[in-house]
Amino acid sequence: MTLQATTYLVVGFTFAIYIGIAIWSRASTTSDFYVAGTGVHPVANGMATAADWMSAASFISMAGLIAFMGYGGSVFLMGWTGGYVLLAMLLAPYLRKFGKFTVPEFIGDRYYSKAARIVAVICLIVASVTYVIGQMKGIGVAFSRFLELDYNSGLLIGMGIVFVYAVLGGMKGITYTQIAQYCVLIIAYTIPAIFISISLTGNPIPQLGLGSSMEDGVFLLDKLDQVLRDLGFTEYTTAKRLSSLNMLAYTFSLMIGTAGLPHVIIRFFTVPKVKDARSSAGWALVFIAILYTTAPSVAAMARLNLIETVNLPNGEQLAIEDVPTWMTKWEETGLLEWEDKNGDGKLVYSADPATNELTKVDRDIMVLANPEIAALPNWVIALVAAGGLAAALSTAAGLLLAISSAISHDLLKGVFKPEITEQQELLASRIAMAGAILLAGYLGFNPPDFAAGTVALAFGLAASSIFPVLMFGIFYKRMNKEGAIAGMLAGLGVTLLYVFQHKGIMFIASTSYMGDMPQNWFLGIEPNAFGAVGALVNFAVAFAVSKVTAPPPEHIQHLVEDIRVPHGASAAVDH
Repeated sequence: MTLQATTYLVVGFTFAIYIGIAIWSRASTTSDFYVAGTGVHPVANGMATAADWMSAASFISMAGLIAFMGYGGSVFLMGWTGGYVLLAMLLAPYLRKFGKFTVPEFIGDRYYSKAARIVAVICLIVASVTYVIGQMKGIGVAFSRFLELDYNSGLLIGMGIVFVYAVLGGMKGITYTQIAQYCVLIIAYTIPAIFISISLTGNPIPQLGLGSSMEDGVFLLDKLDQVLRDLGFTEYTTAKRLSSLNMLAYTFSLMIGTAGLPHVIIRFFTVPKVKDARSSAGWALVFIAILYTTAPSVAAMARLNLIETVNLPNGEQLAIEDVPTWMTKWEETGLLEWEDKNGDGKLVYSADPATNELTKVDRDIMVLANPEIAALPNWVIALVAAGGLAAALSTAAGLLLAISSAISHDLLKGVFKPEITEQQELLASRIAMAGAILLAGYLGFNPPDFAAGTVALAFGLAASSIFPVLMFGIFYKRMNKEGAIAGMLAGLGVTLLYVFQHKGIMFIASTSYMGDMPQNWFLGIEPNAFGAVGALVNFAVAFAVSKVTAPPPEHIQHLVEDIRVPHGASAAVDH
């Protein structure tokens, strides 16, 4: 069977599963639509959370960035996974105990203010819309290559699939669909890694294969460092991303952004009990770790295989007429380009722009092309395509639900028309979801860029606007509505101002910038890492304003204590 036929079969089968689940789990109440009836098992919710959070950036982009950045790409691994520790310990159980549907609803009630709720909705939409850009582009890229459709057609199909299971099922349908999508994406990610690890090192465990020796007795990382040095590139294990302060800020921004992402936080409202919310976060971290500990192996092995495709091990260069099929197919997408500059009929791959003839290798193709580079069977290549689509679709659905819930539940029901019935609110939710899908599709057709850096920007926006106000809301009962509103506006405003001031270099910096830092960067911190600074501004402004304004009402301060202290704790102390 041809690769295209196999891919249609595998991807079509997974799509049939997603749509079938959506029909089976159709939401009939607002509770089903927003929080899946709060009846999801912690292990199942952990798996759904992992799929919701591991987007196209995690599946497609991250290993590609590490492959070309080496050590400098560790910020994504540390930041995105480290944030889950914060989420599990500091936010998830307390927000579940509060018992509301959405993050803006918590903020509105905790800060006794409709204005605070509206500002939270604005922050949520800005972060979520930024995040959804990458997911829509990822869907189009995967379709355009593996189903041999044009980019726009692939994106339209993806929008249709999301529309069916997200609009019909709401959170209930999305939850069970994401469980299936997690199974697809993790199998699709690990199976090629196992194959390639065995072929290069003889070790079937990719995480161990990364530190193992190859057939010639040389350790894989030593071999990769050597071939990169020979080609004039920076060594894989020593490449650093700008300054240490920039790396620290980037990691911190990704961590607290993870803990402040509304489409992830809302998942912890779907479990029955507070203890289940903490358990869900733990299981999610386990499921995420499977992919995240595999990613460095995939990155290193893919980079080595790519180099040895063009620069043959015997010192010969690849002849133009011998270019493998996978290269010609990816060339058709515009994500891989080469040019025979010296007319000798062979390709040269080096760090010198004057002699390098592999002129474009988009980082985002490395995971999808990896099994083709390694000449793995067609069914493995098809499985990777299905996995990439599952990653993009699962996160897109979660983001779209967060956006639609903010519009229908927080703005319409919570502020402007509180008298509407549950069925009217459910209808409004579905209309808002359809509108959000159309907006996401428009952004997918006209993307500013696609890379993990774009997603990192979304994390930075969440970090600078939502995370501080949640932390103050749970752990500082003196924080009032004036401080919360001022902090959110200041954090989001300074981050957006910095990003737009540097928008000409933003996406270059986010994906490949390894040279001297631009002189006008604040302390050498790049725009996509600036969420850490925005968060500090948010904390400082909120605290200062709360100190010079009236404290919250007494019942709000008691509410904060009740959220944080387990039931029965005071009685236990008294006795």
